Amino acid sequence: MLSSKNDLRPHLWAPVVIYMVAIFYASSLTNPPVPANTDKPIHWLAYLGLAVLVVRALAGGLPRRISLGVAAAAVAITIAYGATDEVHQLFVPGRTGDVYDLMADAAGALAGTIVCIVWGLFHEGTRSK
Repeated sequence: MLSSKNDLRPHLWAPVVIYMVAIFYASSLTNPPVPANTDKPIHWLAYLGLAVLVVRALAGGLPRRISLGVAAAAVAITIAYGATDEVHQLFVPGRTGDVYDLMADAAGALAGTIVCIVWGLFHEGTRSK
């Protein structure tokens, strides 16, 4: 998964941490400024973005071929963060933790990881020509 030269390189992991802090901040708002009926698509899109950043950090950059181990770890990390975020919302006045939000987070995590896999395969195919 992580090679010794890629372990915890700040330029790869800083965007992940910053993105997670942004999600945490948005989840801390009692009334986040989002259009009506966009909750699940926003969750999906936010966690798609987080998954791409996590894949990038684990893989040592993008685009590149993504191993099954990196893909599985990225999905697991992203969904785990989504779960902790739903628990966090239980303590925010006016907010609730929602299993359907977590399902949207998981779908976004899977979609973002798949995008990285396809991008890596496409990029690898164009380099060999």
